[in-house]
Amino acid sequence: MNKWAPYFGLLLLPLFLVRPVMADNAPDAVVKETADLVLAEVVLLKKELNQSPEKIYQLVEHIVLPRFDFLRMSRLVLGKYWKRAKESEKEAFIGAFRELLIRTYTMALLNYSGQKIEYLPFRHIGNATNVTVSTRVSESGAIPVPINYKLYLDEDGWKVYDVVIDGVSLVSNYRTSFSSRIRRYKLSGLIRKLELRNKQGK
Repeated sequence: MNKWAPYFGLLLLPLFLVRPVMADNAPDAVVKETADLVLAEVVLLKKELNQSPEKIYQLVEHIVLPRFDFLRMSRLVLGKYWKRAKESEKEAFIGAFRELLIRTYTMALLNYSGQKIEYLPFRHIGNATNVTVSTRVSESGAIPVPINYKLYLDEDGWKVYDVVIDGVSLVSNYRTSFSSRIRRYKLSGLIRKLELRNKQGK
């Protein structure tokens, strides 16, 4: 996960400052429109955010969460362990996992330094409700990094359930990492460790 650190904030860039979006809007248009908004806003508020970094957490809590389906992400991340989990464990994991992602992304977003997002050609086939929006993120002197967003359509619009960075799925990466920890500490132990890590990061 460490090699992804410079790009964690960029995962959410297209999903910040989301204006009301109709469910029939093309997913690539939604991504691009919101990305343009957030890049301008982050630059505009850079000094204020540096002085009061906690404000970006408020931004994420109120605006980013509706664009992600943390339930689906959690179910995919836990895989076979999801069916075996108690309802209380599912709820606790979703909360801890969501906070882990938000905390990681917001800290990286505070360090945004002008990386550019290129939107690759997108074709929405028929009435597909599960799509991938492909982008490339670049900064001066570095090879562009492909970042692809996997979205599905529900009654509230398009929602992200996975992000693939340079060919590596966020969901698959966490599933591999968490599976080994569950085998060692059980799901309850993993949840405790995530909750402790979140508290230490505050």
